[in-house]
Amino acid sequence: MSTNKHIEQISKKLGLHEWQVENTIRLMDDGATIPFISRYRKEMTGSLDEVQLLHIKNEYDRLKELDARRESVIKSIEEQEKMTPELLQKLKNAETMAELEDIYLPYRPKRRTRATVAREKGLEPLAEIIFKQQETDPFSKAGEFLNDDVHSAVDALAGACDIIAEWINEDESARKRLRYLFDKEAVIYSKVVKGKETEGIKFSDYFDWSEPLRRCPSHRLLAMRRGEDEGFLKLSIEPVEENALEILDSLFVKEKNESSELVRNSVRDSWKRLLSSSMETEFRNISKEKADEEAIKVFADNLRQLMLASPLGEKNVLAIDPGFRTGCKVVCLDRQGSLLHNETIYPHPPQNQTALSVKKVLTLVNSYKIEAIAIGNGTASRETEDFIKYVKFENDLQVFVVSEAGASIYSASKVARDEFPDYDVTVRGAVSIGRRLMDPLAELVKIDPKSIGVGQYQHDVDQQKLQNALDEVVMSCVNAVGVEVNTASSHLLNYVSGLGPQLAQNIVDYRTETGPFKSRKELLKVKRMGVKAFEQSAGFLRIRNAENPLDRSAVHPESYYVVEKMSKDLGCDVKELISDESKRKEIVLEKYITPVTGLPTLKDIMDELSKPGRDPRSKIKEFSFADIHDMGDLVPGMVVPGIVTNVTKFGAFVDIGIKQDGLVHISNLSKTYVSDPSTVVKLNQHVIVKVLSVDIDRKRIQLSMKDADIKQ
Repeated sequence: MSTNKHIEQISKKLGLHEWQVENTIRLMDDGATIPFISRYRKEMTGSLDEVQLLHIKNEYDRLKELDARRESVIKSIEEQEKMTPELLQKLKNAETMAELEDIYLPYRPKRRTRATVAREKGLEPLAEIIFKQQETDPFSKAGEFLNDDVHSAVDALAGACDIIAEWINEDESARKRLRYLFDKEAVIYSKVVKGKETEGIKFSDYFDWSEPLRRCPSHRLLAMRRGEDEGFLKLSIEPVEENALEILDSLFVKEKNESSELVRNSVRDSWKRLLSSSMETEFRNISKEKADEEAIKVFADNLRQLMLASPLGEKNVLAIDPGFRTGCKVVCLDRQGSLLHNETIYPHPPQNQTALSVKKVLTLVNSYKIEAIAIGNGTASRETEDFIKYVKFENDLQVFVVSEAGASIYSASKVARDEFPDYDVTVRGAVSIGRRLMDPLAELVKIDPKSIGVGQYQHDVDQQKLQNALDEVVMSCVNAVGVEVNTASSHLLNYVSGLGPQLAQNIVDYRTETGPFKSRKELLKVKRMGVKAFEQSAGFLRIRNAENPLDRSAVHPESYYVVEKMSKDLGCDVKELISDESKRKEIVLEKYITPVTGLPTLKDIMDELSKPGRDPRSKIKEFSFADIHDMGDLVPGMVVPGIVTNVTKFGAFVDIGIKQDGLVHISNLSKTYVSDPSTVVKLNQHVIVKVLSVDIDRKRIQLSMKDADIKQ
């Protein structure tokens, strides 16, 4: 299939102009990344955003995969010498994988079936006679097909019906009609496996469950499938059998005679033995793919919010990884996140060295000019927060509780060992907590996104698709914020458009050997940094102390000439143009339009000149929990502040300052109807919630936002 046809199909499906799709595909085929195209090629795409570009990419990949399968199918049929011009045209016109596989099914090499055996016995001509339904005495006719392998008319008719059942199963029209029936009417049934009622109690909601498949939400489908995988549930997907048989009878039973009755029996055999299981498998896969897509989208949306969480910025930070028996690991970090000092304090039971711990903390705060304190939200977090608030500091210090999700994974990783070879996991963990406060994005890129725990059923979905989606999110976030090339780790640089692991490491090696980069142009001296990689990456890399102020901005080097012409026309230099708003107001953008640089790029340039290199993330806010520490402190009706820690399709989980997060079910998010929780709440959002119920035995807390303000 030609790329032109791909372009036509994609533009029609996504509701885009063909030129937008064509240019996007050309840019991608030429090695351009989605962040680069979205930011710096707006004229070519009509200002498509990253989501639209990703949809084009996914559709293009799907069509290429379909084409590869089409070629394989055509080759297989040609090798069987069964290809006809009509069949070839049908194969070329197939627009979905299901349609292609239906056409191929009669020609697909298969293991020996009952129909195969019947054909080997010479019964296919008899099957053809019966299938036409002209023969009124098929029993007598079957007597003509007796041989050494067929000993009776009954055997002959049974074999002929096996062949007819296979024909029905392989009929393209029948499969298409049944696929439509399954899509509209299939029901998913879940039953407990006999004898597993006690062991599988966590799946008790699905011991006797049924609902229309098309209305089954992703989280419920994945939960039931997990129950099945673990051996506690038995699932089935099927429509009303009578409706399926009615469709098949209308297609294949044409007369009212004995041959027709044999065909009718073959229809039922084909349905029970072949078609129903084949369609069920297909819709199991389809429903799983849809559920995976939804779950992956939830995970990706949450990860994006976590990655773009508000940074504290460059401050001297004291970070604490709390603990009881083993003490609290304390580290001091400078404004660049470098480790200056570490030690352990024991303010909690069993040691209870409160006074000594206060003295040590005060000494560290004063010695290292600490400006903020980060406390991990794990074991002993609330107790440590209370302890810190008990300390009388000379200056007001901001105190933040920081999520530890994934920190233990980082602490034990090769990345952490390479970074801190002389320190144990507790020190590395505390450093990670402090750095997460300073810049969540720069620290979280070091952790496998799947380990951060902000999704639903992430271990049950297609792992490769999940990884690809999360990598796209991380790359998008990194490039949206921009990267300071002289301080970024290789892990952060790895996600910059056009770089990758090797170039990222080469950049680090270059600055280690020759000192900080002084200009973006100097990046071209890095080993293996070619023109293409520079084009893709330069706009996302910042050089804070560069002589050219544009090197600190998101203006791409390819557009520097535009800014220089603007400043020249106004009789000033670039620095003055950036600092003087009145000068910028004199600019008439239309004067600078060229065949390559249009209004979208010029507007982006003007926006950037007004705030060069400014971090797009919002400012961080302090937060305080209510005076509650465990589930026993909770009483239904209590109204408390909380922080959203996870958003799923069925609601949001909220940390209210105890060991167990509470759930605000989707029905309790708002007084108005909510179809998608992510439209109401975001990760790390500060909320006010009302306690509805507390189940200490099952460790479940039900919360509501309906009767409280959504935001603090």
